[in-house]
Amino acid sequence: MNNKTVLVVGGAGYIGAHMVRGLLDAGYDVVVLDNFSRGHRDLVPAVPLVEGDLGDTLLLNEVFSRYPVDAVMHFAAYSLVAESVARPLEYYRNNVSSTIDLLEAMSRHRVRRFIFSSSAAVYGEPSVAGAMREDHPTCPTNPYGATKLAVERLLVDCAAAGILSFVSLRYFNAAGADASGELGERHDPETHLIPLALQVALGMRKRLQIFGTDYPTADGTCLRDYVHVTDLVQAHLLALESLLGGGDNAVYNLGNSKGYSVREVIEVAQHVSGRTIPTTPAERRAGDPAVLIAESEKIRQELGWRPRYEDLKTIIETAWLWHQREAGREGAAAGPPV
Repeated sequence: MNNKTVLVVGGAGYIGAHMVRGLLDAGYDVVVLDNFSRGHRDLVPAVPLVEGDLGDTLLLNEVFSRYPVDAVMHFAAYSLVAESVARPLEYYRNNVSSTIDLLEAMSRHRVRRFIFSSSAAVYGEPSVAGAMREDHPTCPTNPYGATKLAVERLLVDCAAAGILSFVSLRYFNAAGADASGELGERHDPETHLIPLALQVALGMRKRLQIFGTDYPTADGTCLRDYVHVTDLVQAHLLALESLLGGGDNAVYNLGNSKGYSVREVIEVAQHVSGRTIPTTPAERRAGDPAVLIAESEKIRQELGWRPRYEDLKTIIETAWLWHQREAGREGAAAGPPV
């Protein structure tokens, strides 16, 4: 045991729950804070669990007074691009204002290490061909990306003032499931391509909508860089070790530097599942860039990050395993048909 305690905000969500397991496996003590508006209580293992809102300053003071927190990981943002376009005030309130409340509470209790779950959405439409480095211009095309960028800029200013040290991790498309098959991607509503495709393969949906078939790409559909959730967890652990060891403030991309179109993902999902996935074209979603591909050499060089799941087929295989097990559990819980 290393006797360090990490507060995981949003620890009942998809990535947060995987992170909690990764921290426990690495020997850290963990405290979870979640309001369960989008997370799942059953994903939280036997660790101290505080239910409540990130914007509740009295609750935050209680958490930091009760537990000897050494670092905070923040996964509690709203993250649906189309929803952010329709409800920007809600996104700024949750993603920015509540984060300010969290940082103020950390400052009051002299907790200085902060790891932020950021996003490729900070870049907007790429201004260069191919993979983007961290110094690519940031120009979000939707409120979700704008809120992530606002927090990143806030962290830079707080670090300059000596309030905290931070690592901001810009995810590209998180995907896949824990190799055990016990944790996977379960959103309500589900909006991510891979789980939606696999739900169609399982017969849970009739067909898959392809949002936009006229993008300036080889097959007319968006290109995205997919990174396995377990590799995201490993990157967070490396960032935590860096901050605990006095490492520098940093911003890192997290991706596999390969772009796959929507149609390519569907093709691989059909191959993995052995089932046909019917599709139907739909209008583009507001705020969706055509191409987002990461250049992740910086975190590989500086922190030694080595993704284990770089192949799309392998990523989808782990997701398929979880979705099959989840469907079996739900069927068992429902009991025999009447």
